[in-house]
Amino acid sequence: MSAATTGDSKASATPANPRSRVITASLIGTTIEFYDFYVYATAAVLVFPTLFFPSANPTTSLLASFATFGAAMVARPVGAMVFGHFGDRYGRKATLVASLLTMGIATFLIGVLPTFESIGWWAALLLLILRLGQGFALGGEWSGAALVATENAPAGKRAWYGTFPQLGAPLGFIIANGLFLIINALLPHADNPALQSEAFIAWGWRIPFLFSAVMVIVGLWVRLRLVESTSFQKNAESGKLKKSPLAEVFRFHWKNLILGTFIMLATYVLFYLMTNFTLTFGTRASSVEAAQKAAEAAGKPFDPSTFFPGGGFGYVDFVLMLIIGVVFFGIFTLVSGPLADRFGRRKTLIVITILIIGFGFLFEPMLGADKGLTQAFLIIGFTLMGATFGPMGALLPELFPTNVRYSGSAISYNVSSILGAAVAPLIALQLWQAGDGSPFLVGMYLVAMGVLTLIALLLSRETKDINIDN
Repeated sequence: MSAATTGDSKASATPANPRSRVITASLIGTTIEFYDFYVYATAAVLVFPTLFFPSANPTTSLLASFATFGAAMVARPVGAMVFGHFGDRYGRKATLVASLLTMGIATFLIGVLPTFESIGWWAALLLLILRLGQGFALGGEWSGAALVATENAPAGKRAWYGTFPQLGAPLGFIIANGLFLIINALLPHADNPALQSEAFIAWGWRIPFLFSAVMVIVGLWVRLRLVESTSFQKNAESGKLKKSPLAEVFRFHWKNLILGTFIMLATYVLFYLMTNFTLTFGTRASSVEAAQKAAEAAGKPFDPSTFFPGGGFGYVDFVLMLIIGVVFFGIFTLVSGPLADRFGRRKTLIVITILIIGFGFLFEPMLGADKGLTQAFLIIGFTLMGATFGPMGALLPELFPTNVRYSGSAISYNVSSILGAAVAPLIALQLWQAGDGSPFLVGMYLVAMGVLTLIALLLSRETKDINIDN
């Protein structure tokens, strides 16, 4: 796809979809999708190790729970290929509706799944299958939402419009964790507010999964009102659509697939370290004595030889700290769009990636040291997360022409999820354990991934002025 200095000016004067509909449809779908993912991530820390992967060793249970969390990332590139094919071949609208419906069904079924106590290891297998269904759906969701935003954006505002599907990530986090906090408050533990009550473990954790059905109905209503973008319609009318967009993108655009994958890498690693790892680290006991006391209160066995310390914060306290950090995630997601429209996607992301590399050196002195420093750490990390995540909504789609844009952006985004998000919780847990409770090695992992992203950005070209209709 060739660059054109007047690319944005060629955008249609009368967009196929009104601005409010574009923003709402791209935002609400990704909010629901990320809500579903965050609900699983929270449950994977709080209840799934006990309910689906019981073991005498709590670390083994946690690793098994994280493995199912990561398994969804493996399914995402498959979803990207399938939904990408249909999105490039037959249109964005129907594909987006299908991805949202698939995600909603999988999430709802997790909410009614029997546990290990009822059906043994079949429970873990069914959970894995439904988790793969979530990953498959999300593989087609993000890129479709990004295309709805960018292909309908007015001249000079593609990166700004591209931040709205990205805003679904912080909103989904706040809704999911806020709902868990409310349920935890309504079903408190009798003796220790840092622990989950029997009612929460028995049935309270299911409510956020079941609530997903309501959100999906709203999302479907919004998306069914969309019409196809001008870019897709022009390609369809001129006969430029490909019978096999997947083969086309691998044959002619493989370089951009690789660059896009590594450009997203640091973003993904930072994303899951700031959400999944910090929640695990922050709510883990800070001493053997505290861990043993918590195990006794919960009626669970405890092996001191397998223990390594964490932040020692209560669950409610730490989730509130996370939500404060995520507010900065949302603010800087929106701020980054106008910056990328003004200065270019590449320049903006190079600066932010260098800052992310520097942030990796803050894990040891700030995370878990005390509440004030930990809160500052979360705010800095989520600010960088928003700043790097926002421009991706425009940059990845701009790497590919219209007739393979869904496939190309989806594959890059989701293959990066394997290299980054799928293994990040497992690698972080192992590095944390290897450091005997110190998060220093986890920070160095982020530094290494940031360097790979920086190299990819330096090898890429600016996409701000390309013609989105080509």
